[in-house]
Amino acid sequence: MDISAKLSLLGLSDTKVNETIKNKPLSALLAGIVDEAKGKGDITKPVGNLLYHLGTKLPQQFHKHIPLLVAYLVDGRINQEAKLTAAIKFVQNSVSGNINIEEFEKSCGVGVEVSQDEIEASVAHIIGKHKEALLSQRYRFNVGPLIGQVRASLPWADSKKVKEEIDLQVLTLLGPKGEEDLVKPPKVKNAEKKEKADKVDSAPQEKQCLTMTELLRTVQFHAPGENHKTDGYIITDQTERLLKEHLKVTGGQVRTRFPPEPNGILHIGHAKAININFGYAAANGGVCFLRYDDTNPEKEEEKFFKGIKEMVEWLGYKPYKITHSSDYFHQLYEWAKLLIEKNMAYVCHQKAEELKGFNPKPSPWRERPVEESRQLFEDMKNGKFDEGEATLRLKLTLEEGKLDPVAYRIKYFPHHCTGNEWCIYPTYDYTHCLCDSLENITHSLCTKEFQSRRSSYYWLCNAVETYSPVQWEYGRLNMNCTVVSKRKIAKLISEGHVRDWDDPRLFTLTALRRRGFPAEAINSFCATLGLTGAQISIHPRALEACVRRVLNMTARRVMVVMDPMKVVITNYPNNGPVMLDVPNIPGLDEEGSHSIPFDKELWLERSDFRETADGDYRGLTPEQSVGLKYSGFIIKLQEVVRTPSGEVDYLKVTCEAVSEENKPKSFIHWVAHPVKCEVRLYEQLFIHEFPEDPAVVPGGYLTDINPNSLTIKVAFADCSVKGAEAYQKFQFQRVGFFCVDPDSMPDYLVFNRTCEIKADKGKN
Repeated sequence: MDISAKLSLLGLSDTKVNETIKNKPLSALLAGIVDEAKGKGDITKPVGNLLYHLGTKLPQQFHKHIPLLVAYLVDGRINQEAKLTAAIKFVQNSVSGNINIEEFEKSCGVGVEVSQDEIEASVAHIIGKHKEALLSQRYRFNVGPLIGQVRASLPWADSKKVKEEIDLQVLTLLGPKGEEDLVKPPKVKNAEKKEKADKVDSAPQEKQCLTMTELLRTVQFHAPGENHKTDGYIITDQTERLLKEHLKVTGGQVRTRFPPEPNGILHIGHAKAININFGYAAANGGVCFLRYDDTNPEKEEEKFFKGIKEMVEWLGYKPYKITHSSDYFHQLYEWAKLLIEKNMAYVCHQKAEELKGFNPKPSPWRERPVEESRQLFEDMKNGKFDEGEATLRLKLTLEEGKLDPVAYRIKYFPHHCTGNEWCIYPTYDYTHCLCDSLENITHSLCTKEFQSRRSSYYWLCNAVETYSPVQWEYGRLNMNCTVVSKRKIAKLISEGHVRDWDDPRLFTLTALRRRGFPAEAINSFCATLGLTGAQISIHPRALEACVRRVLNMTARRVMVVMDPMKVVITNYPNNGPVMLDVPNIPGLDEEGSHSIPFDKELWLERSDFRETADGDYRGLTPEQSVGLKYSGFIIKLQEVVRTPSGEVDYLKVTCEAVSEENKPKSFIHWVAHPVKCEVRLYEQLFIHEFPEDPAVVPGGYLTDINPNSLTIKVAFADCSVKGAEAYQKFQFQRVGFFCVDPDSMPDYLVFNRTCEIKADKGKN
């Protein structure tokens, strides 16, 4: 019998059979289940459906129980999906693999048949509880939940029979449907719809988004101590003992970790990882470790250790404990020796270049004697080999086909924490799973590219007979219009295209902070991405939308003139400056206010005056007046004063109080007694959206630099900005959102443009 015929016995349609065959592991499993069943009896259609359910729902590590479960399905002792689901749950809970048949049969209702009388009595009880609502709503009452309530008391009752009995008793109670039951419910009036829409529109925008913690409360990961139920988890004869010991240490607490390498500055992709690891722990009352993966001393610097911690805390998270992979070097070394003794690791002398590529030559030293590898590894530790002359390799093959990954290599370089104690250092592949074990991590959350190393994760923990956490993968975040590679950013810095790791044109976290992106906006952005296995490539506009949402509610409004032009009010009605009270954030009285001077001499934006203009122009012209925000006045042009070369030098205007009769088209921003400041206007660093794509940029990302990515202006700000501190955020009214740069001095502020007030749809 071919595989198609076998799958047809499971009740699959021809289309479903063809789809299933494309999934070779699943189709092979289902065919094996059919073979197992055919040896035990006939496969009826109901049995076939249950066999398919078994094949698709039973995790791989429990497949050894398939013969037992198939036997119960074929002979009818398990004859419904609810019983099979309970049976699968029972074997999953049996970590040791030994099934107590008496307890198994009791847990999944073997031999239990629910009579029609029992169904009728249970339905009558539930109908009685809802009688009043049923009589009131009649056939508009949703009876769906009643089925679940009956099944709660009779878990092995047939769902179809329960539904039929509910329909019968409802009909008996209410009688046949009358005309009133056939009338459609009245439509919601337009006024009511508008009222509901207004309520939605008036709600603060940031509350419409789930926080990362709220999102991660909905994620269906395993419960602490139930690692063995996760698909793909490797169960050994030590698993039950190790899980019990693990639970004694943690008390069932969720434990995660964020394990960055301290050889560069964190970027926007790391923000997603931070939010997922710290967020999942927070969502479940757990803790998250910050563990520096300091296994490559040549590239690690103190500034990177400090910078990582600073960015984690800036995003609002506090590590439960700060650890280093180097804290565990002694235990990792002892485990490496154990692997050698178990003939699971060996010392190899192949050069690094020989190990590169997809099909490197197998090591000629793979089968060397254990005692030889033992001595050579000791010699590696004691400095008897040059760098690259020997490595310790593990005897396993990764999912991607890579043979015998390196566990230890030689590096004669002092370590940030351990100094000159070691000259052999473990690799990430060897280190991270064992450090997870030592810290009793429950959920090892990492990006999708580590899926190909999941088997080695479990293999290594089991090989040294230590507790094995569960590895879960999520999709990596890639940001368009930028580069995040440490090597490439270092090149941009060395060639002078950007100033440093925190240049606001980059998407490192320090750069985003310097540009003025609020931490809560970055966290909100990460939450909008959800938690999926798909790799995400996203345009910066999506992040900027979250930034605007936060800044619109939090950034203090000030008036700043970017291209100043002096204006003199010839009929100014006061003897000197008048202080005006201006709201910090219009519409939010609780945010307070600040004072600005209004005087005879003002500065406007040069673009807010034209000597000739069309009808759409809303600024000042010889024929058109404009209002001055917050002043209560409009101004009219009196005279254009020119320089000797004929350029506009300044304007003379007259003012009058605003009234219904003279209300202007627009009110513009202005400043009096201004503070001179520097404003840095940032655009995308690269011309194209995909600067690393050779099909788009054949010359490489360094040839794609946008020559206009930074424009520096000297602007006039209202005096309320005096004393502003680094990273303080403002909205320059009618201009954009800005942040105080750390380059600022007490007498000369520097502002970075965070983003424009509205998205520019014309940009790439």
